[in-house]
Amino acid sequence: MRDRLVVGVTGASAPQLAIHLLTSLRQLGAVETHLVVSRAAHRTIELETGLRPADVAALADVCHQRGDIADSIASGSFPTMGMVVVPCSMKTLAGIAHGYSDDLLTRAADVCLKERRRLVLVTRETPLSLVHLRNMVAATEAGAVVLPPMPAFYHRPGSVDDLLAHITGKILDQFGIDHDLFPRWQGPRQELGALR
Repeated sequence: MRDRLVVGVTGASAPQLAIHLLTSLRQLGAVETHLVVSRAAHRTIELETGLRPADVAALADVCHQRGDIADSIASGSFPTMGMVVVPCSMKTLAGIAHGYSDDLLTRAADVCLKERRRLVLVTRETPLSLVHLRNMVAATEAGAVVLPPMPAFYHRPGSVDDLLAHITGKILDQFGIDHDLFPRWQGPRQELGALR
């Protein structure tokens, strides 16, 4: 049986992050993806991507209804390798940081914390208020990994897809999933050596 990874998508801007992650996981075939999408994310997906939520759901192996608190991922007895919330809104961050599980997405995240499974929160907001920062600290202290989607340029990206691939790769690294989505840093280039 393949490992299972829960993917939560909230209404923060940049559902492209989740779409790229789900597409990459499908291509890698390394894990079984279990998707849960918040109500606000349905609207964000439509506004920012032109896709229907059903199109995004089709990228996952299993899609769960956010209102079904009795679904499998709501129980610690359902084994998973953990969960990523991508993008993670500040509202969802607050709920997770303070144990307020009012839907399946936040309950699944709470399960990861209580079972000591990996929980990665790809928080999407800028600038950050003191409330946001304190919630990030609280979530980290509870055992989550806060992974803001910061663009990197050491690999010299040439497109938005290159930037998305780097962020997806950083998420996969957190779960030990092998990939070649971006070139690893090997130290500074020696391009000036030939001039000496």
